[in-house]
Amino acid sequence: MKDLIRESAFGRLAYLLSGGRLFASDEELDPSLLQRYQPASTETSSTRSLSNNPADTEKGSDHLLVDWAENDPHNPRNWSLFKKTFVTFQICLLTTSVYIGSAIYTAGLQGVIEEFKVSQTAALLGLTLFVAGYALGPMVWAPMSEMPYLGRNPIYIGTLFAFVLLQLPVIYAKNFGMLLAFRFITGLVGSPVLATGGATIADLFKPSKQAYGIGVWGIAAVLGPAMGPLIGGFAAESKGWKWPIWELMWLSGFCLVFLTIFLPETSSSNILYRRTQRIRKLTGNTQLKCEPEIEADGMSGKEIALMVFVRPFTLSFTEPIVFLLNMYIALIYGLLYLWFESFPIVFIEIYHFSLGLQGLAFLGILLGALIVMGPFFYFTYKKVEPQFNEKGELRPEIRLQPAFIGAFFIPICLFWFGWSSRPSVHWIMPIIGSSFFSMGAFLLFMAVLSYLGDAYPKYVASVYAGNDLVRSGFGAAFPLFANAMYKKLGVDWASSLLGFLSIAFIPIPFALYYYGHRIRAKSKMARHDM
Repeated sequence: MKDLIRESAFGRLAYLLSGGRLFASDEELDPSLLQRYQPASTETSSTRSLSNNPADTEKGSDHLLVDWAENDPHNPRNWSLFKKTFVTFQICLLTTSVYIGSAIYTAGLQGVIEEFKVSQTAALLGLTLFVAGYALGPMVWAPMSEMPYLGRNPIYIGTLFAFVLLQLPVIYAKNFGMLLAFRFITGLVGSPVLATGGATIADLFKPSKQAYGIGVWGIAAVLGPAMGPLIGGFAAESKGWKWPIWELMWLSGFCLVFLTIFLPETSSSNILYRRTQRIRKLTGNTQLKCEPEIEADGMSGKEIALMVFVRPFTLSFTEPIVFLLNMYIALIYGLLYLWFESFPIVFIEIYHFSLGLQGLAFLGILLGALIVMGPFFYFTYKKVEPQFNEKGELRPEIRLQPAFIGAFFIPICLFWFGWSSRPSVHWIMPIIGSSFFSMGAFLLFMAVLSYLGDAYPKYVASVYAGNDLVRSGFGAAFPLFANAMYKKLGVDWASSLLGFLSIAFIPIPFALYYYGHRIRAKSKMARHDM
């Protein structure tokens, strides 16, 4: 537990304020560990001399390289299962605490309409601008978290602190414009985990085991939107539209305190970079460098700017694989937020639920995700893991197999929900139908995100950031026409229209499964060796 707190934001701050007396590193506590790094040492199990090729001198080839020792306990992939599980739980808590912020707002929609004297479509901008913040934030935060000088923790903790604090201007908004502005800003600063949460899981687990951690993280992402209307519904019904935002602030505030104390840095590049800095200071050996530091030193300001601001866009719109799968996931995400707007029509207008009870109808979505997780893990264990080679590598297209089933669950849900939502049919039927959406979305998200990560391993943070941009953009836009569409077409045909749209995208995972390797072979950014 001490090692865990030492690497947390609290531990690192306590170290600095105490002048290194609290939470000191292993090298500071045991000077014998520094012997291998003394200036007289040229090569050990943890350092090695790089070649003296003059062409590489500027990139640090004349330095001694500080690297991970075999089974190094500070390498996140060598942490104990308990520590990995505890860190995964914290990432899930953070994801739920932020993701709930979109749907929890809709519980108080009527109160926003009445207080600010705006239309329902205008009031929905509080939802869509929050999701738009989700879209834009990771384009900056995700690549920044890959920089060895920063790591993931400063991004997570810093933005979460702003997220908690900026709920107050939302609650005390003097006018509708102020409300919308700060809803967008809170979405922007709350977004890092939505793109880099998967990268944090990848920091902890080797490729053959990452699907389990990312699967649990995916459930946390479903939990937020599903629980938002339930938690916010009863609060808005009793206390008005501001109380769901207070609940969001309390939840995210608790998460901030918990993660500040217990969430360790997981970026191996950042951990190794800070270790190198410490050893260099303690030994006076200025030749010591680590590989992430050498790579970062070799990047110009222009290259860093391109990585942060340009690469996610270029990958999203110039790589056919990334473009097609981003569009598919964006459609699912947009349908989810659009479809959510039909729940008040179905369960309040047709089945006469109260605002609080309407939130219970979203539990079908959560249960669907929980039901499908077990079979997915079993399939991964029995069918996918044995296909990894001795280097821990897998042909990326194998990751797409769960999407073959998930792609069909989406239209099944939409047709079931649309045609069972009528007074003559018991209210449990559309709730059962809604569970198929989360089953399909879970399988599609797991397949697509795993495939993109394996197909573009050098650019995974930028690929995920671009995916988040496109899908959140759809999620922000679709709800704006939801109410008009459902009122004009009715729940049955409006849901059917969405179902037919989802059917049109079903061939994408099948096509990429059979032809993806050929497309990757022609790409300059995708991997070609598998």
